Amino acid sequence: MGMPNIPNITPTINLKNEDIINLLLASIALEEFSLAAILSSEAEKIQQLLEGRCQANLQDMIALNKSVNKMLKDVIKKEILLEFKFENILDLIELQKD
Repeated sequence: MGMPNIPNITPTINLKNEDIINLLLASIALEEFSLAAILSSEAEKIQQLLEGRCQANLQDMIALNKSVNKMLKDVIKKEILLEFKFENILDLIELQKD
């Protein structure tokens, strides 16, 4: 089998610094909305269990607790990365003022 032919694509995108900053801030906001939806889903799982809407024994409860705990840890990790990203944007804004 031969190598695929990849066309020579050279896109030209012209963005001003202000546009870049706005896009970066929007990307953080969208990720925050996604994380909020994940947290809401995890809370719904716990609520269903506590209200008795699903049959669960002690092992099921422990498994759910471990699952939610892992998800919360993952969300916290992502939040830390988003904070770093936001701090970098603030630095970029400061550089732009100079």
